[in-house]
Amino acid sequence: MKNVFGLNRIGVWAFVLAVALAAGCSNGPGQGTAKPEAAKPAAPAPDKSTVPEKAAEKAAAPEKAATKEPAAGQASGIPSAPDKDGWRSVFDGKTLAGWKETDFGEPGKTSVKDGQIILGKGNQDLTGITWAGGDLPTTNYEVEVEAMRVDGSDFFCGLTFPVKKSSCSLIVGGWGGSLVGLSCLDGYDASENETTKTMEFKDKTWYQIRVRVTDAKIQAWIDDESFVDVTITDRKVSVRWEVEGSQPFGVAAWRTKSALKNFRLRAIKVEE
Repeated sequence: MKNVFGLNRIGVWAFVLAVALAAGCSNGPGQGTAKPEAAKPAAPAPDKSTVPEKAAEKAAAPEKAATKEPAAGQASGIPSAPDKDGWRSVFDGKTLAGWKETDFGEPGKTSVKDGQIILGKGNQDLTGITWAGGDLPTTNYEVEVEAMRVDGSDFFCGLTFPVKKSSCSLIVGGWGGSLVGLSCLDGYDASENETTKTMEFKDKTWYQIRVRVTDAKIQAWIDDESFVDVTITDRKVSVRWEVEGSQPFGVAAWRTKSALKNFRLRAIKVEE
């Protein structure tokens, strides 16, 4: 028997079943018949061993900075390790590392050339360098330097050194070019106290200068000849006001171009 749609009973049931199946598919989660896209897997964590080259260089930068050569006036690990006789270099022969130029006001140019520190003549009286490389002994030590007058007519080595809580200066070639002595003892400078001596100094000639400081004495030699041997017990030890900037340890030249080399220092034992 056919119904109003022109279908028999079997055809009607087939039609109803088809409609029901179509309705169930259209109301599913996917809102359609297309197959849902599979979820993408999470990206793997980066392997630290494959850090880009630039990033690796950046990571290494702090280490490179730590080994960068220090500027003048900064500590550089000197005084160096002592040699077999206990001497430590306070000048590396290449730079002013460990030193600063003394603020004397318009001093001459200070430079390093051929293993030498050059103190040039400036617009004012003094040119010099002062130690900035850390603590040094204040007693029971020796300091030694080779110095040369390159050009000029006054002291080419005013070596200022610590004496306990104060400082003193050994003047070499002062007051016209020939005077040697300590400045100051009890307020009297190198031209006025018992250490005053004279010596002829030639231009462009190296002189070895050595100073020894103990609790009881200051001694000094030039080319192994004794020039100073003075007891400082109960004495006032000081420097002239002009070289106060050299304290506690430094070298200056007065209206003279000079050169320095083989600058070193060592602690000593004093027998009581």
